[in-house]
Amino acid sequence: MINIPNLIFAVIMGGLMSLSITLATTLVRVGAAHDFFWVWLEVWSIAYPVAIICILIYRPFVSKATTVLVNKLKR
Repeated sequence: MINIPNLIFAVIMGGLMSLSITLATTLVRVGAAHDFFWVWLEVWSIAYPVAIICILIYRPFVSKATTVLVNKLKR
């Protein structure tokens, strides 16, 4: 069964993170080229679905690891 809140979180977080990271790395790689927007859009269109999939896969592990670490820090 699909967990709708997790899917919505992944779509929003994946969008924001992939936009930010691909914008920065594309700017570093190609600079302020005349076709910068199209180069960036091409890179982002690949990174966005990858980011969503990674968030959906890694989120349970990261949540558990965070809980373990926070509990250790409380001791």
